[in-house]
Amino acid sequence: MFSIILNIVGSLMHFYVAHRLYRLGPVRARVPARAWWLGALLVWIVYLAGVRLGDEALDWRWWPGQFALTWLGMLFVMTLSLLVADLVTGFGLWWRERAARLLGLAALVGACVSAYAIYQAVRAPAVSEYEIVMQDLPAKLDGTVLVMVTDLHLGAQRRSGWLEQRVEQINALAPSAVVMVGDQVEDNPVGEARLAGVLRGFRAPLGVWAATGNHEYYGDAETTIAEFEAGGVRWLRDASVELAPGLVLAGIDDVGRGMRSGGDFTGGLASTLPQRTKVATILLSHIPADPIIAGAAGRGVDLMLSGHTHGGQIWPFSYLVQHRFPRMVGEHKVDGMSLVISRGAGSWGPRMRLWQPGEIVKLTLRAPRQG
Repeated sequence: MFSIILNIVGSLMHFYVAHRLYRLGPVRARVPARAWWLGALLVWIVYLAGVRLGDEALDWRWWPGQFALTWLGMLFVMTLSLLVADLVTGFGLWWRERAARLLGLAALVGACVSAYAIYQAVRAPAVSEYEIVMQDLPAKLDGTVLVMVTDLHLGAQRRSGWLEQRVEQINALAPSAVVMVGDQVEDNPVGEARLAGVLRGFRAPLGVWAATGNHEYYGDAETTIAEFEAGGVRWLRDASVELAPGLVLAGIDDVGRGMRSGGDFTGGLASTLPQRTKVATILLSHIPADPIIAGAAGRGVDLMLSGHTHGGQIWPFSYLVQHRFPRMVGEHKVDGMSLVISRGAGSWGPRMRLWQPGEIVKLTLRAPRQG
């Protein structure tokens, strides 16, 4: 049902944008009507074919799938821009002497904003830095640097070559440990022989650790896990490890399936941290669900790391995401626990990010000041 609604909405936006753009004098003067509408029809057919093929395919189908989703994002931005002009001018019924100019300006704004959104998605993620005071952190671990990366969404959009650039970017931050907080893949395993070598390029003396996200389970999760393990990544699936004396790193398996079923999904947290911790503890949980946040804070976790929200990725959908996850991005304090939610390094769906660029997070751990 959702895909049917999406196709209908996408088709309406496609032909609305095509119709309004052909109202522009320079377009009509240079392109015959028959050629314009034949082109619009062909693009629409490719769009529908791409939606049906899907965006996760790793063979020849990747290009129509990726085109379809990015085209949908561009149509959304263009529709918003053109609709503003149409509403202001009553679809040309008033301000007739200015209607054409306003429509042309709206088209230019929509095209520029779409291009900027694509640029924000394809450029290197920004680095966000936080200093986190952990009450139980031993003084000798003060200044320990962790780098957090989430939502890589490796697959049709991004492959091992893109990840290799992120490895270099992360290594430049001189991390003691790297934590990968879910949605390492789009859906399917990456399936590239060079992936293991790229992952082994991380330079982190305390290791590279990962937790699963919802997208791992949309495909063959066990194969994905094995692919990353071959590159030296160690997974924390409802498990914990002493990262260094006095510092524990815990990770819970994806809770998305439990959330969708409507049942209790805190069992992984309860089994991983059955009682209140008495040492400095970091928890990896891909989805920043309120019950997990409250449960982690109640168990004495010092720092919880999450992703999943993408910071909304494309405005104004950020408002919808924030309605679902009030703590959508950045650092939050919850009953003495620090919660850091990343926008993610990759993107999902349209390869577009509007006002929410991708990010890699550098965390500097601080022991409490004495006296």
